[in-house]
This record gives sequence, C-alpha cells and structure tokens, in this order.
Amino acid sequence: MNNSNDPRRPEKIVRFTNPLSVQSQNGSAQPGEDLTPDYMNVLGMIFSMCALMMRLKWCAWIALYCSCISFANTKLTDDTKQIMSSFMLSISAVVMSYLQNPAPMTLPGMG
Repeated sequence: MNNSNDPRRPEKIVRFTNPLSVQSQNGSAQPGEDLTPDYMNVLGMIFSMCALMMRLKWCAWIALYCSCISFANTKLTDDTKQIMSSFMLSISAVVMSYLQNPAPMTLPGMG
C-alpha cells in the first residue's frame, strides 16, 4: 500500500475547521470578527457615565449615538442584555441631563 511515488506528505496535512464552530478559549476576538459593536458599546457606557456624573448634555447625546450604532451592528448571536442595558443607560443619561437642566444644550466652547 505504500506508494513511493506519492508526493503527498501526511505530516504536512492541515485540517480545515469551520471558524464559526470554533469557540475561542479566552474570549478574545477571532480573526475577521467585527468589533465595532463592542467598541461602540463601551464608548456609549463611558459617555453615559460622564453625562450622568458631570451633567454634560453633549456626552449624553454621543452616548445615545454610540448605543444606536452598537445596536445596529450587533449579530444575532451577540448578548442582547448588554446591548439593551447600554442603550437604556444612554437614554436615561439624556433624560436625566434634561431633567436637571431643561435649558437647550450649548455646544462645548460655544458658550
């Protein structure tokens, strides 16, 4: 059965694995995975907390914008609880910033 004319080398065979079925061991991103929703989720939470603690209305609006981008770019397999909690945190930042000071927003550096 051993054919000496066979050019294939069994030690060089690399088996193909489906990248969707392979789960990463340490939770890190796999090559080719889009991390935009995760980055926008973190940015939205940071801006929401800045808006709530420092009463900056523009931070609240940026947080809502980041949360909308994160929500729009999520995959079906992503954790919806974290995305929705970030979205609700940004909405509450906008509502609370306008409840504390109902005056219209002034842009930073403009007045």
